[in-house]
Amino acid sequence: MSKVYFYLNVLKVLMNKFEEDLSKIIAHIGDKCGKEVASKLDGMYKKLCKLYEANMVKINHSVMEVVCAADLIAKGYDVDVEYRLNDILTCDVYGVKGDGGLIVEIETGFVPPEHALDPNTYLLARVASKIARYSTFAKKFGIGTPPHNIVQIPYVFLKPPRDRSKEEVLYIKRVCDLYYAKPPISFEEILNARLYMIYVIDVDDVAVNELSPQEYHEIVDRVVKIMNVSSFMHGLGENREPL
Repeated sequence: MSKVYFYLNVLKVLMNKFEEDLSKIIAHIGDKCGKEVASKLDGMYKKLCKLYEANMVKINHSVMEVVCAADLIAKGYDVDVEYRLNDILTCDVYGVKGDGGLIVEIETGFVPPEHALDPNTYLLARVASKIARYSTFAKKFGIGTPPHNIVQIPYVFLKPPRDRSKEEVLYIKRVCDLYYAKPPISFEEILNARLYMIYVIDVDDVAVNELSPQEYHEIVDRVVKIMNVSSFMHGLGENREPL
């Protein structure tokens, strides 16, 4: 009985911490963006708290969703988080403005322990799979990421679908097939996928900076060249080697 009591107390402390952190970030948003924007986050706050109680979300991910949502609200979008798209997929942030929908998937760069020996390939596949799967559900699709992370954007997604070669698409499919089989990412999903924007989410300053995929790729290219990490760029599909 004492173990159960201890476990429940730990859960209560964690729950209180999650609620406290989420409340702090919303208050910070209210100070910077105005109470009107902050008030529209109340429903998302309650939703995320329920999901946290069910062990379905993490605070580092949730605060990024809220900051991104606030930025979109300020730009005139109606926004929801952890939005159900179908029986399988739930997107992180979903916004509607006029007749067009926008999906933003948060990418923190986290690598689970089981992929400690192949982090770059794993993250490349995860980003590629998100672009391929989610971009079909909205007019615009974007990746949200913190400033300290480098998102591996496959080179094929910097081109319009009509300019993507069969070899480029098949290369990314082979990478995705290493990790995603149920269901697999199809050739057509990769061929037709579109990446609209990269949202650099600064949680400390509750600010979001928008970069086109091409702008973001140029910045990453410069950083990687300084670090001299050639395998990183090869994995994106430039000067690639067969898998």
